[in-house]
Amino acid sequence: MPTERFQFQGSEGQQLAAALDTPDGPVRAYALFAHCFTCGKDVLAAKRIAVALAAKGLAVLRFDFTGLGSSEGDFANSTFSSNVADLVRAADHLREAYAAPALLIGHSLGGAAVLAAAHQIAEARAVVTIGAPSDPAHVTGLFAGEVEKIREDGEAGVSLAGRPFTIKRAFLDDIAEHNLMEHVTKLRKALLIMHAPTDDTVGIDNATRIFVAAKHPKSFVSLSGADHLLSDRRDSDYVADVIVAWASRYLDVRKSDESSGESDANREVVVRETRNGKFQQAVTVGPHQLLADEPRASGGDDTGLAPYDLLLAGLGACTSMTMRLYADRKSLPLERTTVTLRHSKIHAEDCDECETRTGMLDQIERVITMEGPLDAEQRKRLMEIADKCPVHRTLSSEVRILSRATD
Repeated sequence: MPTERFQFQGSEGQQLAAALDTPDGPVRAYALFAHCFTCGKDVLAAKRIAVALAAKGLAVLRFDFTGLGSSEGDFANSTFSSNVADLVRAADHLREAYAAPALLIGHSLGGAAVLAAAHQIAEARAVVTIGAPSDPAHVTGLFAGEVEKIREDGEAGVSLAGRPFTIKRAFLDDIAEHNLMEHVTKLRKALLIMHAPTDDTVGIDNATRIFVAAKHPKSFVSLSGADHLLSDRRDSDYVADVIVAWASRYLDVRKSDESSGESDANREVVVRETRNGKFQQAVTVGPHQLLADEPRASGGDDTGLAPYDLLLAGLGACTSMTMRLYADRKSLPLERTTVTLRHSKIHAEDCDECETRTGMLDQIERVITMEGPLDAEQRKRLMEIADKCPVHRTLSSEVRILSRATD
């Protein structure tokens, strides 16, 4: 599977090292993976699961938290809150560069982190935890003998998995403030909890607490015989198999366009409330995702395109694409098209060309800029072609909308 390595800016300005494992074929959905405490993106469990998921069509972003692996910053200055913030920034990077993650996966403390971050990643529709604690403060058990010294002196050196780390009082204070169960009860996303009954690092009782607190849809899968770090490749492969099978119900992923029997022209647009803010919506079209919202002046949070923005964007994109198809077919020297649109309401009596004579009308102003050595006749013809764009025709003709409630 191809792996792209790059950096993105973390929540506090540091450059965080990342790896994106992608399938050889089409990407069915994007996932974001959070590794365990003091681990890194290349820990065996994270790498094996990501590669196995990529083999099944999911692109997986894994990255080193601040001060770990190849990422910048000092681990001693990081906290659980900063890890959560870095997860949100990783999701932002995926959204900007590819598509927002539809699936969040967290191993050990990374599982607690994805549960805490999930409400800030609106497009994520499913969450998976692997050996996750029900309380971030659980990690203090790894250095219990030094906790008193950390509180008294402000910091102390500890040994974790045979490596030296500095833990500061701020870290202890931060994890003490987190009520992870509150995030779990308000998750509003499908949840899969995977845990080994014999996990001697994070006990199975943690999975029980998470499961009981979560609302449906929720699932539990026992990783019988596995250790906390999933050091046996068969365990990580099994985790990947289960994740793909389980997530397919919630992510609308398909093996291919052919297997779905759905053409690109007929694929559904799904709009779902995120319940973040008053109006925010997650819009999913096949493998593509974006946010819709209202501007602040209209009572929204301005986190995405407004409904009329989406309408104008559809018309503008269709206009430019139609002109491109014609220009290429006729070998016209059209180098680039820019379409600028504006929607407004006008009085019907102010429109001499309109059939409606009273009340208010919707008006869309469309300004088309054509770059390239086009002559006057070519420019005139391209403007005529612009009006033949399918979306233009739809908007200027009678439209029938059928609405029904689901059973």
